Amino acid sequence: MRPRRGFTLIELMLVVAIIGLLAAIAIPKFANMVIKAKEASIKGKLGTLRSALSIYYADNEGIYPPSDYYLGIALTTGSRYLVSIPEISIPTVPDHVSARNIITSEMGYDWPNGVPGYYAWSYDYINTPTYAISVVCSHTDSSGHTWSLW
Repeated sequence: MRPRRGFTLIELMLVVAIIGLLAAIAIPKFANMVIKAKEASIKGKLGTLRSALSIYYADNEGIYPPSDYYLGIALTTGSRYLVSIPEISIPTVPDHVSARNIITSEMGYDWPNGVPGYYAWSYDYINTPTYAISVVCSHTDSSGHTWSLW
């Protein structure tokens, strides 16, 4: 008699069950990581905007752009600070579509919430000396922090 080669049905079913168990554990964690990666991307873009504004402030001897309109022009003209205002989309809130528009504290909206899905960034040049740039969203991220308080 020659020896048998191959696996038994029970061995194959056991391997498939183990792979299924590992997939059931890993897939939900992977889905959450995708959301966290998108949130990290938005935090990076916020940091880019704040850095560009700081460099503008230093280049212009302590003067900030006077409004949202001038902020967009000041930071992107000639691509000296930014090529364009970064576009974002809040990953966990479906009514926020991709946007790059800037809202200011004097525009009469529920600032910093603005019009959901239309504005991406808020620029507070009224409350000097903060000149804060933040994300326009009152929802919470996956860590439970409010977007506009980043």
